[in-house]
Amino acid sequence: MEDSIQHLGHCLVDMKELSANAERISTAGGIRTSKLEQVELSLACNDLVALGRDRKPNALVQVAVIDPHKQHLVSHGCTEIVEANKDPLFLTGVTFPSDYPETLVKLMVYDVKDKNQESGSLLGSATFSVGDLLRTKDEQLTLNLRSSDGVCTAGTVVVSRLKMGEMEGVEVDHIATNTPSHRCPIVCEPAHHCCVDQEENLLTGPVFRNPVCKVYTFQTTDSKRMIVREQMEECTLSFSIPKQLLSLYIQEDMSRVQDLTELGELSPHWDNLRKEVITRYGGIISSYQETLAELDKITGCSFKPSCCKAQKSLEFIPINLHTQRMRVSCLKKTDAFYDIVTVGAPAAHFQGFKSGGLQRLLSRYEADKKSFSTACQCIYYSPEHTAKAQEVLSITSLLQPLITSLADQLLQAAQEHSSPGLRDALKSLSDKTEQFVHTLKDELVKSALLALHAARPGYVSKSQRQSAVQGHHQGHIGTDGEQNQIPGQSPATPEPTATCNNVEGCQTPTGEEAELGKTKNQDSIPHHKEYDEEEWDRVWANVAKCLNCVIAMVDKLQEEDNNKQESAPEQQLADVITSHTPGDWKEQLYPVVTRLKECVKEVVEKAKKAMTFVLLQEAVCSLPQGFGLQQRRDVVFSQALAALACGFVLRLYAGMQDKGFLKQLHLVGLVAQFESLLSTYSEEIGMLEDMEVGISDLHKVVFKITEAKTADLSELQPFLCGRRDHFTVEVPLPQPIFQTLPEEIKEGRPLRVFPVLFNVGINEQQTIAERFGDISLQERINQKNFEILDAYYKLLNEKVPLECLPCFQAQTDIKELLETLGQNVVTKKRKNVEILWIAGAICRRLNGIRFTSCKSAKDRTSMSVTLEQCALLRDEHQLSKDFFVRALDCMRSRLTQGDTWQWEDPEAGTVTENKPASRHFYPIALLLVSSHLLVVWLILSLVFLLAKYQ
Repeated sequence: MEDSIQHLGHCLVDMKELSANAERISTAGGIRTSKLEQVELSLACNDLVALGRDRKPNALVQVAVIDPHKQHLVSHGCTEIVEANKDPLFLTGVTFPSDYPETLVKLMVYDVKDKNQESGSLLGSATFSVGDLLRTKDEQLTLNLRSSDGVCTAGTVVVSRLKMGEMEGVEVDHIATNTPSHRCPIVCEPAHHCCVDQEENLLTGPVFRNPVCKVYTFQTTDSKRMIVREQMEECTLSFSIPKQLLSLYIQEDMSRVQDLTELGELSPHWDNLRKEVITRYGGIISSYQETLAELDKITGCSFKPSCCKAQKSLEFIPINLHTQRMRVSCLKKTDAFYDIVTVGAPAAHFQGFKSGGLQRLLSRYEADKKSFSTACQCIYYSPEHTAKAQEVLSITSLLQPLITSLADQLLQAAQEHSSPGLRDALKSLSDKTEQFVHTLKDELVKSALLALHAARPGYVSKSQRQSAVQGHHQGHIGTDGEQNQIPGQSPATPEPTATCNNVEGCQTPTGEEAELGKTKNQDSIPHHKEYDEEEWDRVWANVAKCLNCVIAMVDKLQEEDNNKQESAPEQQLADVITSHTPGDWKEQLYPVVTRLKECVKEVVEKAKKAMTFVLLQEAVCSLPQGFGLQQRRDVVFSQALAALACGFVLRLYAGMQDKGFLKQLHLVGLVAQFESLLSTYSEEIGMLEDMEVGISDLHKVVFKITEAKTADLSELQPFLCGRRDHFTVEVPLPQPIFQTLPEEIKEGRPLRVFPVLFNVGINEQQTIAERFGDISLQERINQKNFEILDAYYKLLNEKVPLECLPCFQAQTDIKELLETLGQNVVTKKRKNVEILWIAGAICRRLNGIRFTSCKSAKDRTSMSVTLEQCALLRDEHQLSKDFFVRALDCMRSRLTQGDTWQWEDPEAGTVTENKPASRHFYPIALLLVSSHLLVVWLILSLVFLLAKYQ
């Protein structure tokens, strides 16, 4: 698909020189649609004469523009093939901007003898200008087709203007390509209840660009017409999100290196391991910096074609990320809109899939990590503990400056003697401090502090110390035992549970060392202080105590103020003024507030070192393969996040005026349904395993809506912040639009997204997998994500009225659809595509975001999207059954995308109607693996050959 789009893009670049000023920016700062009216043309031919008089022609019209500057033809569009008809009425038309009036258009009519072999002959051609057409009374031209020798014997071609508002007339379909400068408005996905004003809606221009448009006219069941517009666009987030993500990865890893450096003095064993981990981090940082530098060099590109999927510098970029919007207009009915995002499977294509994908690699990694932790003499931490450590670091780094800022605001309110300001500041300070305390109320922090203490130089465990003391008593009877006790050691102190990680300290003292110890200080380890396990509890509890002191002081000050106000009428004015000295409150609050900030700082320092040591031990256990897995996971997540951000922005722009959607957005969140068509065979298993982990990791992402600082387009680009365990995508909106949003969204409430993935392989490789392989991966993914989708619906049903959801012609209840989906995911059925259809229908009913993926988002994806669109036209807009197949053929026609004879080779493993018969054969090298498959291949080959030459 992308090769055809690139070809079309070159044509559109040339055409762009002929049009200008297609966009404008309103004075209010919003981006509005162009006021230029499009000219849409329908085509028909009469009395065509084929070269062979004994047959009727298979007609096709290619449309080209004569470039006035370069004096050569620029391909502009092409109709579908109408077979065996001398008077064809084409369902495909063309579209021109309104500033094309004097542009010459050349129509070339071909007779396609064999569309599979891509052979045909030119019947004739005609030339006209758009201005000539518009100046006619009925806006219609009948032109004679002249053959190459100039003789008018080929027939005629009829060119008519079609207006979007005219819904009466013959059955004509228009397919058009639009220029990059033309933009269509933001519209509401399946919003049958919403009217859309094309002139008054915000554009997707800041995020989406280079639209490719098609227009169709189909017949409904009541013999009326509907006009369908398709628009596919590229997304600037394909590059901007991965670049921002790479910058955050670099910052996070550099911060991790800094934390490891500041961890303090460690034993030689742990210090060497720390140096090795820092070296590994340095390698990742250097690699990411090189990749980011390469991406910064790329300008003007908005998507990555599939031919570049194995290119290292582009491995973070999603493949073929595009948006597809279908707009349906029917007579006396409100327009309906359906959006879908198409993207190649998020996977590490550059790294390959010889050892499988992330899901399999992570399972092996966790098993190997346990044994390696023993060899490295470190504590094994589960993925949950590691995630908790990252969460503690992230939250404390956010909350500490926030608590400090709120404490300063409290002092400022006290200085101003403002009771309302004091109450508001105290409430915010209390909330954030309580959140801070709750985050650190975890045994992981306490145990990690003990483990860190054990990794300090000269540490000896209590059991070893007792053994040394006993040996000392046996060798020196009469020596006072109290001399061997560590100062400050409490007899009631429990024995540390952490393993001794100091390799040198773990060695049993030799006789010479014991003798040498006699000449030293009476303490067995003079420089070592016994660890107080209750110290963390005291430090952590001090924060809560300090907060209580602050609250008590504020209450006391306000109570005194209230008492003075009650007695104020009896006092002289001078007494009132002197009793309210502005500095009184601040002077009394300052000591307790300062103590609170000091306690918070102390807790953060200890917790930061403890959690950094947890991550150090996790990194040590990861040295064989963990860093490589982290890089692979970063790559996959980058592709998935770019797709999600694209879909969220598209869905947000579409629902800007839908109050029910906005209510659902901030109360519950949106479901993001990824439809995958990957097979569970060969390397696509690894892709699916990568994709499963990448989609699952999207639960760490939240969105926030912000107000753009200016009306500049660059200010409307989404902004990414956070770290690996939690990311926030901020979506800025122009000030007039932002002010119309609910207060909860304007206040910055995080907006959640619930990602779900459903996979059903559909190609012949999936047939082999189902007959001779294993499809348990697909079954597990579908079952797991059905449970997530079902849980989301229950949550939505509790918090949001059903009236907020869109209305559809089909009356099937969402609950019934979920029950049917649940039955299908557990049913043993080959290529059960009903899972995808039902999941897609549920997503649309729930105001969700739809994604469709295959290996490269080309043939399998386009087949799925076009079938879904035609099914929607049939079920929701009464598309005539006689037109269903024709509509599907028009949407799938490759000829409408550019050059007549440059058909793109289909993606391997995909069967289409227009493919040569040889494409159906299985690869011989693959089938030789099994004698059974070889027999199947021979039989199928014989059948296809007989069918071809019959």
